[in-house]
Amino acid sequence: MTDLLRTRPSSTPATLALFDDAATIGHALAFEAALARAEAGEGLIATDVADAIVAGCSRIRIDAEKLAEEAALAGTLAIPLIKRLRAEIGGEAAAAVHEGATSQDVADTVLMLQAKAAAALLATDLDRACAALYALAERHAATPAIGRTLLQDAMPVGFGLRLAQAAAGIDNAARRLGAEVVSSAKLQFGGAAGTRAGLDGKGAAIARRMAAALGIVIGALAKFARDVSLLAQNAVGEAQEPVIAGRGGSSAMAHKRNPTGCQVALSAAIRAPGLVASILAGLPQEEERGLGGWQAEGPALADLFLLAAGAAAAMATVAEGLEIDETAIARNLAAAGVGTDIGESEAIVAAILAHHRKFD
Repeated sequence: MTDLLRTRPSSTPATLALFDDAATIGHALAFEAALARAEAGEGLIATDVADAIVAGCSRIRIDAEKLAEEAALAGTLAIPLIKRLRAEIGGEAAAAVHEGATSQDVADTVLMLQAKAAAALLATDLDRACAALYALAERHAATPAIGRTLLQDAMPVGFGLRLAQAAAGIDNAARRLGAEVVSSAKLQFGGAAGTRAGLDGKGAAIARRMAAALGIVIGALAKFARDVSLLAQNAVGEAQEPVIAGRGGSSAMAHKRNPTGCQVALSAAIRAPGLVASILAGLPQEEERGLGGWQAEGPALADLFLLAAGAAAAMATVAEGLEIDETAIARNLAAAGVGTDIGESEAIVAAILAHHRKFD
């Protein structure tokens, strides 16, 4: 059985594949192979022993469903995985498998490898969304539109300013996430009680950093989604998601054009704070390796990446095809009776674009 009916609507196939069972097992085996090579390089195990371990990691075929049952019993993926790998390799080399490592080393390193790959995929869609929004912002920088505060008509703004600010928020969040991944997504190899100087206990700190950054990314995307969904209301009609066959309809009301992309991002924003809070709740971990705290981090961080990927892909599509109705914008502004002075909107858009191009 799979859970695609639950997970696919909120994420992307490529990101789901990064965190699936096959990828997780593959990364765990890659960890064991890399460990064997490194230990042979340092003379801790013989070269032929390392070669046998590497060959076993490449050769072994593992039934994910059976491994999951065994991991549930053992309390960690590493125990049944190592048992199977040793049985596959046999002989003297079997005893050298996983030498000096511990279960958390495998779990955290697998998670960091997945996080780096997921962040790279996420960056692509975030860049798409920003590029489309910056282009629209420049095009509509001088288009007078009614500004709204507390959901009520306020004073005129440049329509492009709203788009530029959305793009800047997403852009800044994306840069922060990229910096966190580069600085934090590293090898975990602390050993049985985390006694390797400079490497012990890093999994929790890494997870917290990236969880916070992902929460900000999702929130920035949701801000754009909220605005588009409000602008798309029938009584407003200033902007609409692009028309895509099979998307945004209603099973009961054929006339409806629902903002389905915005729905994905807004749903992610509702779920994300709880996931971030779960990771933060694990902060007071006990002694050299906590009980229950770090074990909760991996699934929560993976879910955050899945949600962020789904939101980014959905809103990139929205941004690239966003339909802006200048007639409706002008009609709503005229109805408000507040004039057409948009203040320094155009200059602010230019400044935001200049800042973006400086770092692009």
